[in-house]
Amino acid sequence: MYLVMHSTIYLHKVMKIENTQSQMRKGVLEYCILTLASSGEVYASDIISNLKEAKLLVVEGTLYPLLTRLKNAGLLSYSWKESDQGPPRKYYSLTPKGSLFCQELATTWHELTQSVNQITASK
Repeated sequence: MYLVMHSTIYLHKVMKIENTQSQMRKGVLEYCILTLASSGEVYASDIISNLKEAKLLVVEGTLYPLLTRLKNAGLLSYSWKESDQGPPRKYYSLTPKGSLFCQELATTWHELTQSVNQITASK
């Protein structure tokens, strides 16, 4: 009993569930952002709202570097639009390369979820 309990406490200290959950979320963020941009131009706060609604909580400090990385990879482009409520806003949209990349991620996601569901449903 002591060994099992001690191992559980040790494992919990080494591998915190929050870290694993965070890594799982980060792994799907790019796909979700590209998917949101696939329907047309999207503003960063709209991306955050959509992710929050889906319970994928993301803060601006995480989103903006990711948007920049996707833009630098040629998957997203942006344009500035005048706003009725303040300064111009930056709207993101998929590039042709981003559209193909998003389609490939959709295929990968479908295959991955099928595999994971097959393994976890049998246990």
